[in-house]
Amino acid sequence: MFEVQGGLVNDRPNHFHYKILVKLGAGGRGEVYLAPDTELDRKVALKFLPPQYTEDPEINARFKREAKAAAALNHPNIITIHEIGEHDPKAFIAMEYVEGQSLKDVVGAHCSVPLRMNEIIDYASQICAGLSEARQAGIVHRDIEPDNILIAAKSRVKIADFGDE
Repeated sequence: MFEVQGGLVNDRPNHFHYKILVKLGAGGRGEVYLAPDTELDRKVALKFLPPQYTEDPEINARFKREAKAAAALNHPNIITIHEIGEHDPKAFIAMEYVEGQSLKDVVGAHCSVPLRMNEIIDYASQICAGLSEARQAGIVHRDIEPDNILIAAKSRVKIADFGDE
């Protein structure tokens, strides 16, 4: 059987093409895993709803709204969403994998030697640019905190988790 999506024919609508390697972290509304995309040969981060929420239709709907909100954005300081789906029967979001640290971890690592002023200004500027882009698209990040700000290579800031908490 074929399924038509956006003018494309998908003969494997429930095909899970990720290989989960390791748990990267967990929060109140999600568990994140590192997983290579076996079809596109790239690393992604998979965010699943925790088991206690898989049967709650309201939480599932909010989870999908988060993915759709972030997927509508295309900005260098916002995590790219690749897909939403379900697997065993948990909802998941496949998103850009950012190799780096959260802002919380970066600041924590600098407890004895504070961040330099130019680093602080650079991070703040990138965060504001990403949030401004989201706001111009009518999207408000409802859970902005240091854990949801990722610092990638070359000090590139990536805003994640557009949840509605």
